[in-house]
Amino acid sequence: MNVTTLPANRQRSTQQAAPRSGGRTTARAAEPRLPDNLTDGATALQPARETTTPVGTPAKKTSTRLRVAPPAPVSAPRAPFVALVLVLVLAGVIGILVLNTRIAENAFKLDALKTKQSSLDQDEQRLRSDLANKESPVTLASRAKQLGLVPSRTPAFLLLPDGTKLEMPGPGK
Repeated sequence: MNVTTLPANRQRSTQQAAPRSGGRTTARAAEPRLPDNLTDGATALQPARETTTPVGTPAKKTSTRLRVAPPAPVSAPRAPFVALVLVLVLAGVIGILVLNTRIAENAFKLDALKTKQSSLDQDEQRLRSDLANKESPVTLASRAKQLGLVPSRTPAFLLLPDGTKLEMPGPGK
């Protein structure tokens, strides 16, 4: 912000301020007249120069009043911010794509495993059915006849020294 000079004939005058909230009005105090020799903000800290008259005698030194200029507004560069936002958006999109790809791969693996599980369940059911069929008394009797075994008609009992009785099949007749 540059400081500008006011013309010499222009001074601030006393004004009647309009009330903002309907309250009473006050007259502003007269502000002191700004000096004519205000300088631009870039040259505000330069020392005053002495001017010489044509005769060579030094002229009267004019005192300049230095004022503190407000700092220049700081604006963050936009390019790095835009680049950061773009990188974050791209990383998010790529992350979502990778995540969706993994989910799809796992869905295919799960489907293959379910198919294999159902096949194994069918095999297990078939084997249990075969085992139950082979353990049935009718199947066991027919298989025993094929091997040359005969059914026992009277069982034999053994008495053990501890008093227990074991049933033993007798010879087939």
